[in-house]
Amino acid sequence: PGRAASAAQRPEDLLSEFELRLLHMFGLKRRPSPGKDVVIPPYMLDLYRLHAGQQLGQPPALGFPLERAASRANTVRSFHHEEVLEELPETSGKTARRFFFNLTSIPTEESITSAELQIFRKQVHGAFENNSSYHHRINIYEIIKPATATSKDPVTRLLDTRLVHHNASKWESFDVTPAVLRWIAHGQPNHGFVVEVVHLDKENSASKRHVRISRSLHQDEDSWSQLRPLLVTFGHDGKGHPLHKREKRQAKHKQRKRHKYSCKRHPLYVDFNDVGWNDWIVAPPGYSAFYCHGECPFPLADHLNSTNHAIVQTLVNSVNSKIPKACCVPTELSAISMLYLDENEKVVLKNYQDMVVEGCGCR
Repeated sequence: PGRAASAAQRPEDLLSEFELRLLHMFGLKRRPSPGKDVVIPPYMLDLYRLHAGQQLGQPPALGFPLERAASRANTVRSFHHEEVLEELPETSGKTARRFFFNLTSIPTEESITSAELQIFRKQVHGAFENNSSYHHRINIYEIIKPATATSKDPVTRLLDTRLVHHNASKWESFDVTPAVLRWIAHGQPNHGFVVEVVHLDKENSASKRHVRISRSLHQDEDSWSQLRPLLVTFGHDGKGHPLHKREKRQAKHKQRKRHKYSCKRHPLYVDFNDVGWNDWIVAPPGYSAFYCHGECPFPLADHLNSTNHAIVQTLVNSVNSKIPKACCVPTELSAISMLYLDENEKVVLKNYQDMVVEGCGCR
């Protein structure tokens, strides 16, 4: 009895082992337990909606064509900066802030294909009536050597720059791929970025309120969590296909004279709430996985999508019952995109292969 008890696993132990296997499939070492105050960046939500073929938020947070950045990536990660950092000396006509993003949670096997720094700029109503052509410049620098006691200014390298106009509220995207590759792929020290806003109209006090790079520069504290700068990395872990906009599949024509018990696809909806994963999986709330079930009778009909081997096996089974029949299994699988919080409370969008049954057959 004792041996039988030890051999038979309790249902909760089996469930725990199954959960660990699923988490490993998702590339996680343990089940994430995010806090209730974790903010999901609108940018990442829109990126997910774009992949899922859903309506984007209004106004859309995406400020660049997805195909360019994600053409070789199957994983998108977002990072907020560490908030406690020293102020940089402010000079006339310029506002500069240092930003540090901790990227140590990126797995070593993930190859970075591109990285972008997203900065929100806000339309300031009524501030520029007398000067409709007002422009300012945003410069993004990589810090090569941080400031010291003797040198108050860090040594920097220009990564990207843009001349922008105060005409609309929108996200600006800056290419910081060279810096992130130096930090991640080449092991160089990550000292962060300097974001510099050059106010070309030095008399205009509204210019400081325009680019969202600091809490203290703005009166609207509540929106800071949604509009603070965001570093987004695009990478590939070597598994499966890159992210792409999901195309709606055409329904396949139903075959005539199909036996109602023959091998076919059946509905199966996986609800993440049922398995208690809805606290760390942001979207989707669940998905239609489907499953294959049914008979593979002799002789195998064309609609059963069989291989030559399955046809031979079924033929042998008809004269020798010791040889099993062909099995009803998935013959075509597709991927889904998932938006979730990892163990470090970072928001990740990832493409997972072989998650949805698209076709069944006898094999």
